[in-house]
Amino acid sequence: MRKIPFSVQILLGLVLGVALGFLARANDLSWLTSTLDTVGGLFVQLLKLAVPPLVFTAIVVSVVSLRGVANAARLALKTLLWFGVTALIAVGVGIGLGLLTDPGRGVTLDTAGATAPTRTGSWTDFLTGIVPTNPVGAFVDGNVLQIVFLALVVGAAALLVGEAAEPFVAINRALLEIVQKALWWVIRLAPIGTLGLIGNAVASYGWDLLAPLAKFTTAVYVGCAIVLFVVYPLLLVTAGRLNPLRFFAGAWPAIELAFVSRSSVGTMPVTQRSVERLGVPREYASFAVPFGATTKMDGCAAVYPALAAIFVAQVFGVDLAVTDYLLIAFVSVVGSAATAGLTGAIVMLTLTLSTLGLPLAGAGLLLAIDPILDMIRTATNVAGQALVPTIVAAREGTLDRAAYDSAGRRSPLAPTDADASPRRSEDLTPAPA
Repeated sequence: MRKIPFSVQILLGLVLGVALGFLARANDLSWLTSTLDTVGGLFVQLLKLAVPPLVFTAIVVSVVSLRGVANAARLALKTLLWFGVTALIAVGVGIGLGLLTDPGRGVTLDTAGATAPTRTGSWTDFLTGIVPTNPVGAFVDGNVLQIVFLALVVGAAALLVGEAAEPFVAINRALLEIVQKALWWVIRLAPIGTLGLIGNAVASYGWDLLAPLAKFTTAVYVGCAIVLFVVYPLLLVTAGRLNPLRFFAGAWPAIELAFVSRSSVGTMPVTQRSVERLGVPREYASFAVPFGATTKMDGCAAVYPALAAIFVAQVFGVDLAVTDYLLIAFVSVVGSAATAGLTGAIVMLTLTLSTLGLPLAGAGLLLAIDPILDMIRTATNVAGQALVPTIVAAREGTLDRAAYDSAGRRSPLAPTDADASPRRSEDLTPAPA
């Protein structure tokens, strides 16, 4: 297996998973479906296990690392600005596609039996939920948004304290290195995890369940594809004067892993590695990528909620006004942190529906196909998380153009000269599984 490229291994896992899923569904092999579910579930569970320590240590270290970055405040502001700009464009794509395709028209679903999800989002919950009641509870509950808040506060305090905080920062750097190493063992299992996740999706859902929602599913995939392969390349060319093919060559390992793992945070080490290989300075990448992995969600928080809101409104016979579409755009740009880099976008969807006054039970109609939709949504999220620091670095004149250009002419998984030094926390290129 070491001679087979990592991306090919994932592709093989995808193909085998689809085949086993169809086999299990066609022959009603419940034991095979259960096995596939267990394999895929364990892979995602292992990714989630690393999320709290990974997010906290990565953000603390990244904030402190801004000490050595010239114009750090300006870089942070420009990063946030580009997060907002790309989110606004993405939600515009979602709204436009929704108006063009009418994904809810003609759909016959039993809305009487639909119930609101147990996890819902509201503006008050979002705002009050940022600050934890106690720091331990945020880690125990796995509340990523609260962990991000704690990490930003602690990182900023350590940055201002200076030399006296170096022992604490050193502990966080060491812990980050340990977590990344352990997480990389999990990432190497991605081909097996892909087999289980895709196989279980095919075996559990099949065409019978997807058929009534085929138009909506297609709209989500097309919308995300437009953002991925039209909007992002145009931004690279116009704003960064960069070759989009070389960007995708460098970022593809992260996009690929995001598609199968459905976790922006779980993919974060690979995303950061890809961004650095594209020539973004390490000090800036270590800030922008972890921050983006928890707040930058063009798929889950822009394209998807826009299409889903239009779908739910049409299914329930509610006409949306121009102000409603503006509200969708506002919620997508401001509330994207509510998704917090975990699998699924149900919190963001219910936040959008509640803001528009649409029935939250509408979100329940889409829960069955959410794993199918989440794959392309997360891939779009991660591509955007790699795109923004690349563009910002290019516009600031700090992008290593030679490294960026070489990303298109060599394997994105090949080692670089900088990788020769031992025990690098950022050496995250996947070894063959």
